[in-house]
Amino acid sequence: MEIFEIIGGKKLKGEIEVRGSKNATTPILAATLLTKEECVISNIPLIEDMFRMLEILESMGSEIKWLGKRKISIKNSDIHPEKISVETMKKLRSSALLLGSMSARFDKFKFYRPGGCVIGARPLGTHFEALSKMGVDILQNEKGYIVNAKKRKAAKITLGEMSVTATENTMMLAAVLPGKTIIKVCACEPHVEDLGKFLVSLGVKIKGLGTHTLEIIGNKKLRGAKHTIIPDANEAATFLIMGVATKSPIRVKNAREEHLDLVLEKLREFDADFKIGKNFIDVIPVKKLKAVSKIDTRTYPGVPSDVQAPFGVLATQAEGETLIHDSLYESRFNYIGELKKMGARAKVLDAHRILVNGPTKLKGKTITSFDLRAGATLIIAALIAEGKTIINEIYQVDRGYERIEERLQKLGAEIKRIEK
Repeated sequence: MEIFEIIGGKKLKGEIEVRGSKNATTPILAATLLTKEECVISNIPLIEDMFRMLEILESMGSEIKWLGKRKISIKNSDIHPEKISVETMKKLRSSALLLGSMSARFDKFKFYRPGGCVIGARPLGTHFEALSKMGVDILQNEKGYIVNAKKRKAAKITLGEMSVTATENTMMLAAVLPGKTIIKVCACEPHVEDLGKFLVSLGVKIKGLGTHTLEIIGNKKLRGAKHTIIPDANEAATFLIMGVATKSPIRVKNAREEHLDLVLEKLREFDADFKIGKNFIDVIPVKKLKAVSKIDTRTYPGVPSDVQAPFGVLATQAEGETLIHDSLYESRFNYIGELKKMGARAKVLDAHRILVNGPTKLKGKTITSFDLRAGATLIIAALIAEGKTIINEIYQVDRGYERIEERLQKLGAEIKRIEK
């Protein structure tokens, strides 16, 4: 088992580059199943969730070649769903994204419950309801699901909620159906739009990308394509919050302002200051941060739930009281207990709300990362804190942040990865 050892209290300085979007990479890898032709995907982040998705695809017969450090060729000419790695599926939440592409390619297959972060109930009901309207029959048993997609067809669908993965699964199934599929109340996050652009490059016709209504006319025989993954907006937000919280002059490269509008607006409410360039955002340190009355996470273009925890640690450094409401998940406040060990004044009001009072001088402790975003948050807390912090379960961080300690070391952070 590996841990992070961090000596905090130092100012950071320099540039940190945002890698490819985790949340765009996994659905696009799943979508390569829609064609038997070669696809070349660039700007892939070298993170655990991406490697696990490749492992699942390879278990079914995908031919994968590395063409560069972050560039792969993938060809799915001979795929066998019965050979799928069940154990890997059970560890990876993103394996849920295979439901749409496999329903598009195979008439009948077995599907297993996905794993991932423990951040609350994440049922597949919205997925099943949408695919059911498209003629896919899903039968649940004690081991998972038996999927029969023989009668798949284009349809008009209104999703029960703005679920990102349900939107993406529906898009992937619609991609091979010649008729018109209309999806209403769909998610429109930048990574959903990036999946749409990849599908268009395969030969799918899509209207409404970036909106909450999509019209899709698919194609039974899709071609291969080349695609470059967009930068990760959640990673960019994490680094921006890190710079603001540590009062450090850092440049976040590959941060796209148009993907971060409300995040930047909320940071400015904390009195944060930025210089925004063509392909970067500079954090301009301020002496004093003020609390924000309320941060309410929502579906895009709202403040993402993935950024809720970093905002939580930022609130410990701001003068006053900040209420944070995560309306999307009910178990995403595990990190609060760890921050309190470090001296934070914070209270979990209920499953969806916390109250944070600041500013607080944090002190280094031994703490545990319970999920991906909590892990990144605790790193920020450790960088702020006086003394040494040990973070356990750093595998969670590796799932979404590529070798984060090496990148932070270049900013002057005292952080080491240690084999325990």
